[in-house]
Amino acid sequence: MKIVSEHACFGGTQRFLAHDSRECATSMRFAVYEPPQARHGRVPVLYYLAGLTCTEETFMIKAGAQRLAAELGLMLVAPDTSPRQPRLPGDDASWDFGLGAGFYVDATQAPWSAHYRMYGYVTRELPELVHRHFPADTARQGIFGHSMGGLILTFIWILMGVQFSRYVNMNEIWSRSLKAPKLVKAP
Repeated sequence: MKIVSEHACFGGTQRFLAHDSRECATSMRFAVYEPPQARHGRVPVLYYLAGLTCTEETFMIKAGAQRLAAELGLMLVAPDTSPRQPRLPGDDASWDFGLGAGFYVDATQAPWSAHYRMYGYVTRELPELVHRHFPADTARQGIFGHSMGGLILTFIWILMGVQFSRYVNMNEIWSRSLKAPKLVKAP
């Protein structure tokens, strides 16, 4: 794992990291905010799934959640929304498919299926990595998201509610209905 950048933040530490992902078979990026309480033991962790066109930096830079996380002793984790390498044909042809729009699903068709394995990444690999390298209390972990991230976390909660003890969908319309729009862009 490589630290891309590290900053003191509200008594804790904000890190932006990269690592070789087994699920995505490429380098992946994510961000972790460790509150000051993490210096003394394991703390609850919240995973944030961002929306279309976002990166691992978007929530950490724009939300300002670190102040409250520091007060409450919460670790915050935000993965990138898609693999960035290798480049695939058409991966940047549209804002709502490909780069920055991985929909947190495991692709089933080549060439996407080799690297776009975001469901496995956010539900298995990333939590394992966070638990192994950071003082995260896996008995107290939650997941929340917005837009594309809010949509898919509803399904993550249904399928894996035991793993994540809490979830918050920040999309009112999707949290009232399990009828999702197509997850595969029509030609």
